[in-house]
Amino acid sequence: MPGPKPLDPSSSPRAMLGAELRHQRDEADMSQEELGRPIFVSGSLIGQIEAGTRRMQPEYAIHFDEVFKTDGFFLRNCEALRKSKYPDHFAEAAEAEAIATVIKEYEPQLIPGLLQTEAYARAVFRAYHPTATEEVIDELVSARLDRAKLLKDPTKPVVWTVLDEAILRRTVGGRAVMAEALRHVAGLIRRRRIIVQVLPFSAGAHAAMNGALKLMTFEDAPPLAYLQSLGSGQLIDDPAVVARNELTYDLLGATALSPEKSLALVESAAEDYEHEKQQP
Repeated sequence: MPGPKPLDPSSSPRAMLGAELRHQRDEADMSQEELGRPIFVSGSLIGQIEAGTRRMQPEYAIHFDEVFKTDGFFLRNCEALRKSKYPDHFAEAAEAEAIATVIKEYEPQLIPGLLQTEAYARAVFRAYHPTATEEVIDELVSARLDRAKLLKDPTKPVVWTVLDEAILRRTVGGRAVMAEALRHVAGLIRRRRIIVQVLPFSAGAHAAMNGALKLMTFEDAPPLAYLQSLGSGQLIDDPAVVARNELTYDLLGATALSPEKSLALVESAAEDYEHEKQQP
């Protein structure tokens, strides 16, 4: 059987590893179900690993090396890829986010990470880690801003966000920081780079009162949902659970203001912060 193909450093490392797995499986004339059965994982999960939307776990890598006689190739690279600049509970979601074609997100308390300015992100992380050194905060902010680079592509991924009105009213980092942060969001909207809806206080009870929600769609892999709570998060691929969260998001969009009215509200809030910071 051919040995592992050289890794192209210009590609996503996780996608490269997944592509090599697909290559080895095809050469062995195995189905995804056949490869996953001995380690009690579905063919769907094998497909997600091959597509780069899910991480290869060490126990899987050991099995793949044994099956394909690849002399530890998968385990070595799997261990290397487990080193991440993101917290453990978010690392896999961040990696999936980077290759998603559509990202839908509801946030109840803060501007989503992809849309944050440096000053806003710094204020958020300082609140999370009040005793951390400036070096630690700098690393966290840098990682968050790196995530936002995917918005430099003018057309993909499609990013559609529902913001709770509380986000506009909570003064994170001071008035100047909030004015800049909301102007940044408004600028992305006006450049047609993102879609934003605001869920107003007047909406009352809604479908996502339990917390934040992120949905990700991919070109060649099933969709994923990411649910986050304080210091933890869960990446979900179960079709029924993902479908339920997709319905939740649709209900939020139906309840929220239109994109046009949402932009007006975001810009109005930014103006209020700008006016307030100029007061003596």
